[in-house]
Amino acid sequence: MLYQIKFIPRLKERLWGGHELLAKAKAGKAKKIDPTKPYGESWELSAVEGDISVVANGMLKRNNLEEIIEVYMGNLIGDKVYDKYGLTFPLLIKSLDCHDVLSVQVHPDDALAAERHDSYGKTEMWYVVAADEGAALYVGFKDSNITREEYIAAIAEDRLPELLNRIEVKAGDTFFIPAGTVHALGKGIQVLEIQQTSDITYRIYDWNRTDDKGNPRELHIAQAIDAIDFERESDDCIMKYELQRNQSVKLVDCEYFTTNVIDLDGSMERELVELDSFVLYICTDGEAEIKLNGCNEHLDPYELVMIPAEADNVEISGKGKLLEVYIK
Repeated sequence: MLYQIKFIPRLKERLWGGHELLAKAKAGKAKKIDPTKPYGESWELSAVEGDISVVANGMLKRNNLEEIIEVYMGNLIGDKVYDKYGLTFPLLIKSLDCHDVLSVQVHPDDALAAERHDSYGKTEMWYVVAADEGAALYVGFKDSNITREEYIAAIAEDRLPELLNRIEVKAGDTFFIPAGTVHALGKGIQVLEIQQTSDITYRIYDWNRTDDKGNPRELHIAQAIDAIDFERESDDCIMKYELQRNQSVKLVDCEYFTTNVIDLDGSMERELVELDSFVLYICTDGEAEIKLNGCNEHLDPYELVMIPAEADNVEISGKGKLLEVYIK
């Protein structure tokens, strides 16, 4: 029988990052950490070429994600998931520390990404782990009737921020960002991001800032125009839910992933036998013990564990909040 699998995080230096991810990364044995650098992202689980996650525990330690999928196939990720995606794990899980505002960006959908990049598109979601008072992010446009021509004029006149839908946030807020949605995370926010396995981003505005050498970052204005969904309502991106003690409550349910939240206080057993999918548990607050086949794994904030698809059930105990992620 397979066991609950942990992975070594991969830190990513970002212009807008800070230092909140450093302690977590060291505990998770991340490599090549420079404490003087701003780290904006920690890739907790990745199948992106060049950044494939490596197992951190148990008998599979030091094997990478693609290697263990090749050996265990449907037993690990689910038969239907394996039939569709093969050796490419379909999700990318990130922790983000937004010490400064991110660029305004958009991601292509599957069709456009396949045509231009031979890649999947990038539909994603954000779960706000922590936020400074007054911190905000941007999702879509204030005016849901904005036209392509109005958008192009705003870009040309350097006034895109005037069009953006600004939303103040707090811990627990959740946003669904389908491909084609213009968006940006703001300063003072820590987020868990769940997305398709894709690293394709079209940057359309970067607040007129420069890098440490005085150079502006590359923009992808022309590529982005055909990627933007001008028909989507911004309010559709805000997910409403009510926590229930020791119950799995749905946050986002789409063709690419299902994400639930568990308000954990004590212990619970979760039946998984009907899912035919791997299940990820990600601690967002507090701590948890994940027990499978008599073995325990401890989770602290931002830590992730994969439960293999062959598991019928899992025991969870502790006090805090967990995200639960799988593919229907």
